[in-house]
Amino acid sequence: MKFRKSKDEEPTAPGQVAIKKRSKVPGVMITQFVEEIPAGKSHPDFIRKPIALTIQEGKLAVFKSIINGDPTPTVTWARNNGDVSDPERYVVSFNQASGEHQLQISNVEVDQADTYKCYAENEFGRAVVTVTLNIIEVGFKKSKAMQEGRLEKAAADLKKSLRTRAETQKKERADGEVDEKFWELLLSADKKDYERICIEYGVTDFRGMLRKLNEKKKEIEEQRAQFVEHLSNLKHIEVKTPGCAEFEFEMDLKDPHARIFLFKDGVMVPFNTDTDEKHFLRQVGRKFIFSVNGLSAEDAGMYQVDVEGVNVFSTDFKIPPVDFLVKIQEVKAIEREDAVFECVLSAPLPKITWMGKSTPLVQGEKYDISVSEDMLIHRLVVMDCMQVDKGIYAAVAGIKSCNAWLIVEPDPDPNNRGKKSARKTTMAGGGGADVLKIAAEQQEKLQKEREERMEQIKEFQQAKAIETEVKEEEEVPAGSPEVHEGSTRDKPKPKPKPKPEKKLDSKGVAEPEPESETEPEPEPETKVQKKEEHVKSSEQVQPHPEEESTVEEPKKRVRTGPLVPDTVIDPGVHFTSGLSDVRAIIGQSAVMECKLSREDCDGAWYKDGKDITDTDDLKIIKDGLVRKLILTNCKEDDSGKYRFEADGRKTEAILIVEDPPRVNQDDLAKFSEPVIIKANQNATFKLEFIGREPIKVQWYTEGEELTEDNHVRIEKSSSHSRLLLVKCQRKDSGEIKLKLKNEFGTIEALTKLIVLDKPTNPMGPIEVLEASSSCVEFKWRSPKDDGGSPILNYNLDRNQIGRNTWMKLGNIPPEAHYKDNDVDHGRKYCYRIRAITAEGSSGVFETDDIQAGTKAYPGPPSSPKVVNAFKDHITLSWTPPTNTGGTNIVGYNMEKRKRGSNLWGQVNAPEEPIKGKQYEVKDVVEGMEYEFRVSAINFSGAGEPSAPSEFVIARDPKKPPGKVTDLKVTGSSHTSLNLTWTKPEEEEGVQDEAKGYFVELRPAENTEWSRCNSNALISNSYTILGLKSMAMYWVRVVATNEGGDGEPRDLDNYIIAMPPPVRPKFTDRKMKSLMVVRAENSARININFEASPMPTIIWLKDGTPVSKRVTVSNTDGLSQLLILSADRSDTGIYTIIVKNIVGQETFSSEIRVTDDPKPPGPVELDENVPGTLTVSWTASSDEKRDDHLHYMVMKRDSVKGTWHVVADHLFNNNFTAVNIMPGREYKFRVYAKNDIGISEPSESQTWGIVRRKEKFILNLAPSKTCSFESAPVFTVPLKKHASPEQYDCYMSCAVKANPTPRVTWYRNNISINANSNYYITNTCGVCSMLILRVGPKDNGEYKVVAENESGRAESTTQLTIFGSY
Repeated sequence: MKFRKSKDEEPTAPGQVAIKKRSKVPGVMITQFVEEIPAGKSHPDFIRKPIALTIQEGKLAVFKSIINGDPTPTVTWARNNGDVSDPERYVVSFNQASGEHQLQISNVEVDQADTYKCYAENEFGRAVVTVTLNIIEVGFKKSKAMQEGRLEKAAADLKKSLRTRAETQKKERADGEVDEKFWELLLSADKKDYERICIEYGVTDFRGMLRKLNEKKKEIEEQRAQFVEHLSNLKHIEVKTPGCAEFEFEMDLKDPHARIFLFKDGVMVPFNTDTDEKHFLRQVGRKFIFSVNGLSAEDAGMYQVDVEGVNVFSTDFKIPPVDFLVKIQEVKAIEREDAVFECVLSAPLPKITWMGKSTPLVQGEKYDISVSEDMLIHRLVVMDCMQVDKGIYAAVAGIKSCNAWLIVEPDPDPNNRGKKSARKTTMAGGGGADVLKIAAEQQEKLQKEREERMEQIKEFQQAKAIETEVKEEEEVPAGSPEVHEGSTRDKPKPKPKPKPEKKLDSKGVAEPEPESETEPEPEPETKVQKKEEHVKSSEQVQPHPEEESTVEEPKKRVRTGPLVPDTVIDPGVHFTSGLSDVRAIIGQSAVMECKLSREDCDGAWYKDGKDITDTDDLKIIKDGLVRKLILTNCKEDDSGKYRFEADGRKTEAILIVEDPPRVNQDDLAKFSEPVIIKANQNATFKLEFIGREPIKVQWYTEGEELTEDNHVRIEKSSSHSRLLLVKCQRKDSGEIKLKLKNEFGTIEALTKLIVLDKPTNPMGPIEVLEASSSCVEFKWRSPKDDGGSPILNYNLDRNQIGRNTWMKLGNIPPEAHYKDNDVDHGRKYCYRIRAITAEGSSGVFETDDIQAGTKAYPGPPSSPKVVNAFKDHITLSWTPPTNTGGTNIVGYNMEKRKRGSNLWGQVNAPEEPIKGKQYEVKDVVEGMEYEFRVSAINFSGAGEPSAPSEFVIARDPKKPPGKVTDLKVTGSSHTSLNLTWTKPEEEEGVQDEAKGYFVELRPAENTEWSRCNSNALISNSYTILGLKSMAMYWVRVVATNEGGDGEPRDLDNYIIAMPPPVRPKFTDRKMKSLMVVRAENSARININFEASPMPTIIWLKDGTPVSKRVTVSNTDGLSQLLILSADRSDTGIYTIIVKNIVGQETFSSEIRVTDDPKPPGPVELDENVPGTLTVSWTASSDEKRDDHLHYMVMKRDSVKGTWHVVADHLFNNNFTAVNIMPGREYKFRVYAKNDIGISEPSESQTWGIVRRKEKFILNLAPSKTCSFESAPVFTVPLKKHASPEQYDCYMSCAVKANPTPRVTWYRNNISINANSNYYITNTCGVCSMLILRVGPKDNGEYKVVAENESGRAESTTQLTIFGSY
């Protein structure tokens, strides 16, 4: 295939440029003729493009489009293979009211199917869009062209049905492009389907296809991103149920109100959310499901879903031309028997869909799905049938389907009633020999059609060949030397078969083509005769007899060498390393190299199929085994496919010369220098660049893209870009970035803009360092922004509170600190502060009032903490007070007090305050208990003392305790955990006695431990509360005393917050396995259980999940199933599955929903035998709906006069009453009964017999001799066997006959009764054979024959031996 390169440009007029632009409408290509379009003008663009059409032959086709542009563009139409100038066939019009440009094609014909283009052009540019017209051919044409077309189609169809590759490739489209459907299918297809789609559309350039596909994917993803946020789980269209096809995908729309369109073969299809419509949409969350109802052959085609005109999904729906010759039939099977459904198709199909109770069936232990070798007979076997398997089964092939009932009857054996019978070996149903016969006839018919189509192809090829030869001979003038008796034109040469495409290995090296011997196909005799007659009549040239014999007898290929060569031929030179694709930047060097297996081999380099040699910019180097091609100063023309050939081997690769944006390094260094300006001045940034156009230019400041406005001016051209910032302010300072991007890459250039301005005001709050009677000292914070220049000085003014004048204090150094010594005691002062830089002075910052000479005492420090304690000293620490009194803290005083005393004594000397925040008290007595407090001192004096510390004993510290022992979990729940442990032992000098315990907890996902108790525990047990259910925790216990905490004791493993695991079990021993419910009443099943952790509970009805009509409520230890208003369809076996990590438990209960039965029909009495009376009645109307319905019969005679039951639990519709006495009158009543109750009676007429004495006569029939002899019959035949090698194989069958038959075993028709390798027995009609350690020699057909005087019977089977594992 040929793919148009994206950089190929449309031809333009001299002096015009060709700037490619992308339209907002997908599929529209715009070419701009000028670099800049004047204001108010625009190039053409499509507001609405024409859509592809697929219409029937003879209909009206209309393409519509709406185009804008200033000046108004000129609109023209064209087609790829032909012109549209014929006004009778093509009408071009413009609707002024709607603004639509139309191309109307009336009475379309098959030859008008083509790709059409719409051009819109004005002086500033041109816009073009392509659209496809597909024609559906109808009717019958007798022209020769139509006949040839049908023959070609027949040939193609035959080759496709025979699964052979066509010898010639499909014709490419005239414009070098494939059908647009090809790309739409690939965009939504899985990668595994690429090859199939390419073969279907005749695409052979897979590399080009993948490159083009990636481009289209990027384009369509950009278009989808405008409307679609997420798209996934694409499932292609398929038939889900008979008569309905579905496809689905998951999609998140950015605008929930976006319009969704459905197209079929390019034509918009209306759809609705109503399931009764032909096409309908069902949305479940983010899933969109499109369905097509009432399938027919016309529904085949490509379906597309668009969102606001952008394609999001395409799928191709193909319907196989197949129908059912034999449909599946109703099957009646007995419980534990296999049921077989068989059907025959009209055409081979590898797979059909089987459905049971509207659910697709798959191959497994329950269902065996198979197909015959000719793919005409399809079979479904429902194995081990039970009552739950009865229902409707369906076979679906394409859009055709058939269905039938499976009826499962209870086992008639009375011994098995109420018991689970053994699995039966018989099968019910199946078509038998009739199905095989019909399939064989259909296969014969299909083969005959193939042969007829083959003959048509041969006739067509012969006619074509003769016609071509006649045309060639007519072009040669009479007497030409080209036509003579020995001319080779009298014998057409067979067409050479196309060479198979060379495959590339993983290194990109082409494998050598296998040498194939071609032999000419013999020409049919009829063709030779027709040719000879034509030559005689037209040129009157009589060939010699030798020539005639040469023509009639084609040459045969004669092998001249041995079938297998005697010697191994040297494979020759081959590539050990092939060429690889290379990317190079324009102006730089590129190297392509490969490696051969031998040095003494010359090769040749080619570019795009042309030989290349050494030039100044292209060097060919041979370096041992390596062959190099070096291109210096790469140019755009150097891009292409390069190939190296040596000794018949070749390797090739692609060189791509890229032209990304580039900048001169000197210009970049100059651009990177900061630009420094003053406020309200303009800033200019300019940078020149080169690269392939179009280049996208973007300017950023502090990461935010700039757009043109009154403050920002951006100038762009093909070689440079300029940024002008007008009247810059201080806030405009920051990083300036220029970003250049084209199809080959991106480059960024950074610089800085510094705008100088006055500094901002100094900032508060002020911090008063000293406010004494002699001075005021304070500091403040520097300005937030210094305006780009360093601060030179601060300027201060002072105001005494109560006066209206400010005194200038002058400039001070740039430190934000000032000490005023000229103050009066008790006066308050206010200060104004300004920051001064080279750019000017800031605004004023005014301080709060500061009083000189007032006494403000500090607040109390924190309570002292004991750092350590020994017998001769105690060390304490504290933190400063939050209130310092407005001045600095100069020191601290510490006091102590003994336990029981009220007197505090100062520890430090009054004239020596403590300077730090920690102090060691040495004036202590060993064994005494003390408490301490601290007061802070500032310039005003000592403040209030702190709260006293805890009591501490002056003694050496104790040793921490050891680890607790025997730590274990005694109980747990979803929110709590019970722990116990044993006190650690004491060791003198190593570990002292434990005084308490701390329990620590750490969730599995965290790394930090947290304590569960804030105060030490005294007891040796603890319960942890507030755990998260089913969360994992690590637990440990720490012992503690006055000496500190000991080492922790951890549990051996993590703990899960849950009760101890308990396997699910049911706690109610009186659970009902049967529940009878009256119709329209509620049905309720309560199941009590125990399980830990909380189990998963599943309810099933007849093996499938319960419907929405059933309400299931689950609580801790109880599950309830509730049917509010039950009807007969709710009858079934309900199973509960309670499962957790320990195990699972199941229980089944049958619910029968029924109602009071309706009475039986009229009762009739009939006397067939004297003394008996047959009572018969019409079945109750509920009998078909209730399989538990039975009848009860009551009788009353004229003597007793009371009713009494004579029969009950009757499941048929008649009963024979005995002891009917003559002379009495009898009356009968029949009741219908079921599990819910009894019906009204149906009463018979009165029956009376007159007593009459008759003479007793006994006639004895002559006796007959009885023969019990019978011919042999196999009641259980042999079964097929497949056994692994070296295993024992056991075969058995059962035969019935009288007298006992003679049994003979055969293998491949050879008797093996006398063979000692086979152990054969015959006991009570059961014939068995044991083969020990079977091997490949035991493969074959085995047969057992039973014979006696009454006849003969045989049974055969097949034994298959497969290899051991």
